[in-house]
Amino acid sequence: MIGAFAALLLQAAPALPGSWDLPATRACSADEVRELTAAPDAADMPFRLTCRATLNGRPILRRVLIEGAEASGAGVDCGGGGIGRPGARTTTRTPTVAVWSRRLDGAEPRWSRPTDVFIRNCTVHGAIRIWGMGAGGRIDDLRTSSRTPGHTAAAQGAAPSHIALTNLTFAATGSIPLYVGPGVTAVTVEGGRFSGRSDSTAVYLDAESADNSLRNLTFAIRTPREIIAVDGSARNTITGNRFALGGQGGIFLYRNCGEDGVIRHQTPSDNIITDNVFSGASAFRPRTVVVGAREGGRRYCADDRGWPFGSSLDDGDHATGNMVARNRTQR
Repeated sequence: MIGAFAALLLQAAPALPGSWDLPATRACSADEVRELTAAPDAADMPFRLTCRATLNGRPILRRVLIEGAEASGAGVDCGGGGIGRPGARTTTRTPTVAVWSRRLDGAEPRWSRPTDVFIRNCTVHGAIRIWGMGAGGRIDDLRTSSRTPGHTAAAQGAAPSHIALTNLTFAATGSIPLYVGPGVTAVTVEGGRFSGRSDSTAVYLDAESADNSLRNLTFAIRTPREIIAVDGSARNTITGNRFALGGQGGIFLYRNCGEDGVIRHQTPSDNIITDNVFSGASAFRPRTVVVGAREGGRRYCADDRGWPFGSSLDDGDHATGNMVARNRTQR
């Protein structure tokens, strides 16, 4: 699922030098905290966060935008408070928190990406969306890039990386509560809960993303389909989680060939799915973990035809090297 988002790849912004332990971003000033926690304006403009906010339970009612390299190291510790307006419906275009790369126009457009971002100890009313190439309604960026052999590396170089989401309660109100977009790497989600209602999945790991981790989470959320989608995403770890399935599927691994004409290069391979507990599985067809859930079979699979690689060449999922072990189903 890439959806109707993002105009012309050319080159991803270079990775930041040095280690991923960046110098601590400055603490937010009192004025910035006041603005962050103010009531939304009539235009519902998000607050651009480029500092570290410690709120001690004070709620954030505005949407939050963490965008570009200048936001690297930024974050929020809610101290038990919330982000977003309880019960307000979110859409893919108006997430509660957006962690986005910004496209830099020029002779050779690039992307400025945020890294080393954290959000912790919060109730998120709505959704967090993490996007690189394609953020801001530019699906042509992804489509054009996908027609080049180096698309996976380009997408990952353009995308946010090293995002820590710790001890969050997601109270979903419509759109996917956690969307990890094309090329996003090293997102760690640990020690939280997914509740409420999603129009799709609870977590979506999209094409070319990799090395993400979902650990010690509780999924008690209403969805019309599987809880976690691993769509052309690789080397992820999903372990120690508890799923209340409500008759739906659990974790599906596949490659969503051809959607929006974007060629999927990476396969859903080398993922580790261990020590998870599933309850509420369908008695007729208990699909808790499904490796190779699609193998083509979608009406749009032919929309990426014409190139000699990826899903343009072969619609199959090619889900290989995945470890699925010690998962339990409770009746």
